Amino acid sequence: MHKLRGGLFILLVLLMACNSPYSIKNKGYAKLFFPEKAYQVFDQQEEPFSFEYPSYAVIDNAVNKERTGLQKGKWMNIRFPGQAATIYISYLAMQPKQLDTFIRDAYTFANNHNNMASSMSDSVFQNPQGVEGVFFTIGGEVATPYQFFVTDSTRHFFRGALYYDTTPNQDSLAPVNAFLLEDIHHILNTFRWKK
Repeated sequence: MHKLRGGLFILLVLLMACNSPYSIKNKGYAKLFFPEKAYQVFDQQEEPFSFEYPSYAVIDNAVNKERTGLQKGKWMNIRFPGQAATIYISYLAMQPKQLDTFIRDAYTFANNHNNMASSMSDSVFQNPQGVEGVFFTIGGEVATPYQFFVTDSTRHFFRGALYYDTTPNQDSLAPVNAFLLEDIHHILNTFRWKK
């Protein structure tokens, strides 16, 4: 009888403790604030190209010093500190008959993300200056949602890939992807060859 009273007491305490309504908490992400769109010109005398890039981005040419001897070419990073993202850029001066190799390499770099991608598309474009290229959109939990290349088909090949400084999460990065996609399109639409 004593054990029965103790069991009833515990049951009564549990029932009274659980009379507050339970609500499911949805998973959420912090609200993001983006800077105003504004652009500046990248036009260095020694480079055979120019383009406009966001004023809230930073061009980092120091990567050229770090890559000495690895491969002929030039590298730069367009860093977006506020978005923890970087567009990794490579420029290669083409020799005769290298175009197919460079294009194949660009497709290989994009296809390297197929194992994590839920979708992938490529689209050929031509900007107002007549510069032609291919833009890759890679969907899913991938390290790089956008890649691209532009070329004049004879002397110049310029390739870029956007990467984040964080673990990929398609849902949380969706607003940042949309914001940076506008900037990448602006870079490509203002891109021109100087030589």
